[in-house]
Amino acid sequence: MPVPNPAAMEFFLTRRSRPAKILRPPVPTREELAPILTAAARVPDHGKLEPWRFIVLEKAALTRLATLSETRGAAMGLDPDRVTKGVMQLADADLAIAVVHVPRTTEKVPEIEQILSAGAVCLTLVNAALASGWGASWLTGWHMHDREFCREGLGLAEGEWVAGLIHIGTEANTPPDRPRPDIAAITTWVSK
Repeated sequence: MPVPNPAAMEFFLTRRSRPAKILRPPVPTREELAPILTAAARVPDHGKLEPWRFIVLEKAALTRLATLSETRGAAMGLDPDRVTKGVMQLADADLAIAVVHVPRTTEKVPEIEQILSAGAVCLTLVNAALASGWGASWLTGWHMHDREFCREGLGLAEGEWVAGLIHIGTEANTPPDRPRPDIAAITTWVSK
């Protein structure tokens, strides 16, 4: 017989990300972040490949990356509003974790399964932060998809890319919940 965990189920039925722009200090210490990262690394990982890694970005690193984002956006000729949005995502943050997809060469586990595992790390990282009492949000943005930004700013190797930038902090306010999917409309039952 199954052994239910009502507290965990209640968490999943009510969980919601917090917009990064409302996250403020304090942020988790290294000691407080350790169990959150540990939980995130317990996702399905076919072949035990660990096709992901973490880069914890503290305030000084985020400030440096905001400057690089501005430089890269201008060099790429991006719309100034788009550049500003990317810059502010970094400049306004006090702590973010880049979840980096690290593809592993293997014939047993297709790359798509490795990518899905990296996505599972992102969501579990958000959920572990939320379950620990912090606000958290999963973002990316044009800069996280720019190869030069990622190479210069994050030191990513060839083939690596950012699956998510997880912002964690204390929420300044509680925004209203958003509409949720109609489960009946998106579910098909197959009996035979």
